Amino acid sequence: MKILAGNSNKPVAEAIGACLHLQLTNASIKRFSDMEIFVEIHENVRGEDVFIIQSTSYPANDNLMELLITLDALRRASARRVTAVIPYYGYARQDRKTGGRTPITAKLVANLITQGGAGRVLSLDLHSGQIQGFFDIPLDNLYSAPVFTQDIQAKFKGEELVIVSPDVGGVVRARAIAKRIHADLAIIDKRRERAGVSEVMNIIGEVDGRTCILVDDIVDSAGTLCNAATALMNAGAKSVSAYVTHGVLSGGAVGRVSSSPLRELVITDSIQATEAVRLADNIRQLSIAPLMAEAIKRISHEASVSSLFE
Repeated sequence: MKILAGNSNKPVAEAIGACLHLQLTNASIKRFSDMEIFVEIHENVRGEDVFIIQSTSYPANDNLMELLITLDALRRASARRVTAVIPYYGYARQDRKTGGRTPITAKLVANLITQGGAGRVLSLDLHSGQIQGFFDIPLDNLYSAPVFTQDIQAKFKGEELVIVSPDVGGVVRARAIAKRIHADLAIIDKRRERAGVSEVMNIIGEVDGRTCILVDDIVDSAGTLCNAATALMNAGAKSVSAYVTHGVLSGGAVGRVSSSPLRELVITDSIQATEAVRLADNIRQLSIAPLMAEAIKRISHEASVSSLFE
């Protein structure tokens, strides 16, 4: 087994390698003066089981092309099997037609990865379940719930908790964590007038005097999350924290979180933290390296991955 890292998130790749007691495969990913990407593998990978770790986060197009070119390089180097390990799957929110003459880009990206040479895909908390069906190759979708549950139980021991989904679409994800920690569930009913703008409408569930934990898969502009936190505090919540898998946090999101009623925003390191994220007082990262390393080991040994979450 060999581990190869793209440039999108070197720290998490190194952490995964450390968990598996493996050095990262020696490779170079360069750019020509016109920004064309060039990949060269400096080790023999013929007949090897190779895992390329690359989130397709910002800059999404550059990181996606890096992944595709690396897949092609490994295929042409006669690797036995290449698994694309994509902690954050970019374009996942474009998973359906939202109007006339609009694309389903998540499917297009799946086609590109498959044609690029991936024999298998490993990802974390895909935005929607149907993305698994976009691939004609095996895909293992890991869940951050065990990582979040362990942290919640350690940090909020003895408090009366309620897990909150910031929208109807995230109820299944929130319910999974609520079930693990034997907490109640609440749902925020919101209406989105246009992309990037949301309005909180109603809170379904009892939150008065209780510690609320918002659970979601992606935080981008943080508008929905901050509006939800404000609505919960206005409804009498004792405090509000948030656990979100992928911290995209684009634009002024970090400042928005810092000035919001959120006691803390906890994200994973599926996306490499920016300097603003690292310096924020109420944003904290949890490592998904041990979880992904265990999944990689099981895939390589042809063992069960789903049993990780049973």
